[in-house]
Amino acid sequence: MRGRTFSREFKLDVVRQVAAGQKRPAQACREHEIAEGLLLRWRKEYEQRGEEAFTPRVPSREEALEARIAELERYCGQLSLENSVLKAAARKAQSRIGTP
Repeated sequence: MRGRTFSREFKLDVVRQVAAGQKRPAQACREHEIAEGLLLRWRKEYEQRGEEAFTPRVPSREEALEARIAELERYCGQLSLENSVLKAAARKAQSRIGTP
């Protein structure tokens, strides 16, 4: 079973309460019935991204290019492996037929 899904507004509200000192983390977790580990993840994201927290992250141009390079490298590796398999199969078929 998958856990509950929380809205962005809910997460921000809980994290702001803790950040402002209105509630202690344990108190917020009890009141909202959330795990302390979950609140810790929310707090880290809020610290890193501020008010942009809990929204889809738009990768920078450099990150997008690095992801594309990694994708192409995986594809190149796959093609290389397929090529090797096909060459080996072709050699095996030629040896059965007896043609050079």
